[in-house]
Amino acid sequence: MKRIFIILAFMAGAFAVSAQEKTNGNSVKTMPGTGDYFQGLTRPLTFDKMIAPYALEVTFDKTVHIIFPAAIRYVDLGSADLLAAKADGTENVLRVKAAQRDFSSESNLSVITEDGSYYSFNVKYADEPVKLSVEMADFIRNNKTADHRNNKTADHPDNTTTVLLTDLGNESPLLVNLIMQSIYKNDRREIKHIGCKRFGIQYTLKGIYSHNNLLYFHTQLKNSSNVPFNVDYISFCIVDKKVAKRTATQKQSIAPLRAYNQIMVIDGRKTERTVFTLPRFTLPEGKQLLVELNEKDGGRRQSFTLGNDDLLRAKGISKLRVE
Repeated sequence: MKRIFIILAFMAGAFAVSAQEKTNGNSVKTMPGTGDYFQGLTRPLTFDKMIAPYALEVTFDKTVHIIFPAAIRYVDLGSADLLAAKADGTENVLRVKAAQRDFSSESNLSVITEDGSYYSFNVKYADEPVKLSVEMADFIRNNKTADHRNNKTADHPDNTTTVLLTDLGNESPLLVNLIMQSIYKNDRREIKHIGCKRFGIQYTLKGIYSHNNLLYFHTQLKNSSNVPFNVDYISFCIVDKKVAKRTATQKQSIAPLRAYNQIMVIDGRKTERTVFTLPRFTLPEGKQLLVELNEKDGGRRQSFTLGNDDLLRAKGISKLRVE
């Protein structure tokens, strides 16, 4: 038994020496990684856990543009051989090119978009890349159904996964987008008494919906005049119901987390709708929610208010369909 133990120890030592080489008295690992063997008790990552990367070629004299279906939130480059930045004036277009000519090592590129989608690319150098303009598939538009009770969607591509973003908490950004699209597509008028109308502009609240820790406000802006309405900004603020004269108004702003179909110019005789996503909140006693729509370089300001009872009557979302 002792002889067998010595032989096994010798074989293990020989294997370790063959996997390393001595350089200036220091051991340098030269064995290529397999992804399976580590010291201690580990479980190997199987291929069904891997997000298969897209293949991307770049060059030095030309720029590759990648168009994503949502705004870009995060970009990581695998090496200094690559250069990447959002195209000027855009949020969803990434331009990529080689930082030097004929780099030999393959690199990688990772992108996270505002809808929570994670994209992975393997990148190599090519003198003449065939694909200089690439549009990533918008699988949100391709999904027909979504089960919001189980946070599941159909037909999600294998080489794309969903990432949770800080501002949405534990809610999937993909699911938030699907809910906003569903509300917009269904176009139901759940509320008929909240809105304002003057100067040929009518701004109304069509519905309030609730899912997990988020609220969805469905609004409509109708321009009955012949003069286009340029939106400066839309604000959601908690204010006092009654303000005494010569008393400063205290406002608590609530910034929308997402907006679907937010049109900034409403032409004459046109109607547009927008769905806003806000963090869930309720109103303290004596407070109300003020929604203000301001015209850029104009005086056709619109505003309406709603109380706590209106918020508490928000419709729940169980299952919606996107056609």
